[in-house]
Amino acid sequence: MGSISQKDVQGYFLRGAAGVTTTDQGRALEDLVCDLFESIPGIEVTERNVVNPFRTEEIDVAFWNNQPRRGLWFLPTTLLVECKNWNRPVGTAEVAYFVRKLQNRGLDLGFLVATRGVTGSAVELTDAHFEIASALGDGVRVVVLDRDEIESLAHSDQLVRLVKRKLCMLAVQGTSS
Repeated sequence: MGSISQKDVQGYFLRGAAGVTTTDQGRALEDLVCDLFESIPGIEVTERNVVNPFRTEEIDVAFWNNQPRRGLWFLPTTLLVECKNWNRPVGTAEVAYFVRKLQNRGLDLGFLVATRGVTGSAVELTDAHFEIASALGDGVRVVVLDRDEIESLAHSDQLVRLVKRKLCMLAVQGTSS
């Protein structure tokens, strides 16, 4: 497991904030996500910014998980990540669309890295939280990671523990926030 430099993390966030286009802003967050997840043993970036043949869906980041005991052994081998480096929380439509992308690929888990989180109340399961809870009924788990959580990480084992906690929250509360 590796250390996570908060200086580097802040550099990615600054690069995103200075991005001229939304593509520049998104790529900065994608680069950060790649560095964070690749600090976990057994995780490798396999694809980035791939558009499907119909040009209707794009996958921001795809990881291969070798599932070593010191890593994310409890997760599937294919992990997809949607990155939203927005100044506002991600809404219902975007969460539902990500759930649909996962379903279209036969996957039961995906990560939504949203710098400002998602809309609604995690307690009352409103707005985007409702979409996350509803996806559980279809066998799809969406793990949301936000900027505050990323900025709290000092080591990759903390990221692994955070993912475990988020998965438990999904099972118990119906949301990962």
